[in-house]
Amino acid sequence: MSARRLLTGLTASLLLLLPAPASVAEAAAPSAGYSVGAGIGDITGEAAEVGMLGYADPAQTTSGIASRQWARAFVVADPAGHHVAFVSAEIDFVTQAVQMEVLKRLRARHGSTYTDQNVVLTATHTHSGPGGFSEYTMWNLTTLGFEAPIFEAIVSGIVRAIDAADARLAPGTVKIAEGTLTGANVNRSLPAFNADPAADRARFPGAVDTRMTVLRFEQGGRPIGLLSFFATHGTSMTPANHLISADNKGYAAHLIEDGVHGVDWAHRGGFVAAFAQTNAGDMSPNLRNGGAQGPTDDEFENTRIIGKLQADKAQQLFDSATEELTGPVDARGRYVDFSAVQVAGAYTPDGQPHRTCPGALGQNFTAGAEDGPGPPIVDEGDLSTNPLLLVAGIVVNPTPAEVRVCQAPKDVFLGSGSQNPPWTPQIMPLQVLRIGQLAITTAPGEFTIVAGQRVRDAVGAQLPGAVTHQILAGYANAYAGYVATPEEYDLQHYEGAATHFGRYTGPAYQQELAKLAAALRDGQPTPSAVQPPALPQNRISVRPGVVLDTPPLGKSFGSVITQPAASYARGATVRVDFVTGHPNNNLRDEGTFLEVQRQTGGTWTTVSTDAEWQTIYRWKREYLGVSTAQITWTVPADAEPGTYRIVHHGDAKGVTGAITPFTGASRTFTVTP
Repeated sequence: MSARRLLTGLTASLLLLLPAPASVAEAAAPSAGYSVGAGIGDITGEAAEVGMLGYADPAQTTSGIASRQWARAFVVADPAGHHVAFVSAEIDFVTQAVQMEVLKRLRARHGSTYTDQNVVLTATHTHSGPGGFSEYTMWNLTTLGFEAPIFEAIVSGIVRAIDAADARLAPGTVKIAEGTLTGANVNRSLPAFNADPAADRARFPGAVDTRMTVLRFEQGGRPIGLLSFFATHGTSMTPANHLISADNKGYAAHLIEDGVHGVDWAHRGGFVAAFAQTNAGDMSPNLRNGGAQGPTDDEFENTRIIGKLQADKAQQLFDSATEELTGPVDARGRYVDFSAVQVAGAYTPDGQPHRTCPGALGQNFTAGAEDGPGPPIVDEGDLSTNPLLLVAGIVVNPTPAEVRVCQAPKDVFLGSGSQNPPWTPQIMPLQVLRIGQLAITTAPGEFTIVAGQRVRDAVGAQLPGAVTHQILAGYANAYAGYVATPEEYDLQHYEGAATHFGRYTGPAYQQELAKLAAALRDGQPTPSAVQPPALPQNRISVRPGVVLDTPPLGKSFGSVITQPAASYARGATVRVDFVTGHPNNNLRDEGTFLEVQRQTGGTWTTVSTDAEWQTIYRWKREYLGVSTAQITWTVPADAEPGTYRIVHHGDAKGVTGAITPFTGASRTFTVTP
């Protein structure tokens, strides 16, 4: 017997004489219930002339707001003081800079209560929000650099949401329900899915993940929040869209918060409903032509259709939820350098050990996905080398030969992890959290459904008995592209070409997350040997920003250019145009650029703002510093008849650089039954 085996045996014998850790010994778990809380914060970014994040098209810049972006937070604590905070933010993905700053501010407010172990920041993956909130070059290319106002809006809004959830903590329960939703997603990468073994494919009839999990949060029997998990991309709004939109998951949240629970436009103190992502890497909401087109030719209608499907099913599960989560609240997390993970044969297709590689994007990454195609340079799955992309990659972002070998069969376009500093993150945050019999696994990628299932299987194998429900929350705490299975990777469709750390990226996630699950099971600490770097030197923007606002001759800021008609029926659309200033002068977070007001006696009552989905705020630069705001309101079917007006709030930058607020109001109009 080796000395190591002898030491292991002696250690095991001694451990048998000691009390089991609280997280293992169920008898030691607190018998009392949880405290729960929910909160929301406005994270809407710059609404004009800023590159949007998701479709990687520099020409897609913001020009208004279809819906505000929100961060929704849920906090659960057990009697022993263990907390878990889960945030769903209506952005494309969470960046490491955002995660690190949020944790810093939480530490200043709450001490050691919220840490990188038990705080989960996830994204709904809308492709219709402004970008520029990363410190990594790759993610800021289409925004021409770092956008400090957008970064601050997201960070401060997330912190406000967690603060609100923490402040509302009170004795309560969390109930869970699971079901299936069909008709809200398709597999946009069928050839890659079909390359997976038959046993994997058999678990997903129709090549889609139809599972939905809903958590019901209650205080004293009163519902305070809904958290839904379902896999479908935030791409109902197309690359042609220039309006900030929370896409289908944001619309689902609106239907529950406003339509079911009557939450007012201010979103203060009311019910909180979040629609989070799981393994949506190859799941598209665009149901026609293999994920290329939505259910209809109208992107707004597509957003409503896919959002309503999710909302209706989530509400059904919410109403039927009876199983209460009970037992310990606990969490384990660790940062892992994914550029060089040694992966054991237990997690690889051939049973042999392999390793991951420094990050790189393949040439087929430029082809884009079906619902966001790139320029016609290469086709998905084309394994031949494109000389143009090869030369461009060498000039812009050279890749060492050993990385190219490691990434095979990927034909590398950009060696994003081989630069100093790297263009994409390499040190990734991983977590496994437990709320009673539910385990939530988090990872910073877009997992295909088979890759995601393999992670669930690996984690579940370490948590037998105690955990009977599992969720994989992708797009969490950072972002490092896609995670395809090794078999899918070999075909080098978009998802495989965008799998950063090589063929064994997926197995590496399985292995490292299984280790965290084992530590959670055994009550062991999970210190990190590495930490993500801060890259403040990358907070550079070449965008000039707002220079000067001027009204046209004979007009003032807030003047009405286009007045509404005298009356409108329900279902009609009201339009008013104003002289305005640049919206980036003041993001008006937790505020609004517009109000729809109804006259009540001698006062005006706000019935809608730009937080509602019935309104749209469009901004247009007419020439030089002259700009206009077009505000539309689709009169709801249940709108009260009466006298209304449209009010616009804006801010103008003068020659001295001073920013001055202004308000304009339209003439009145009536809404008829």
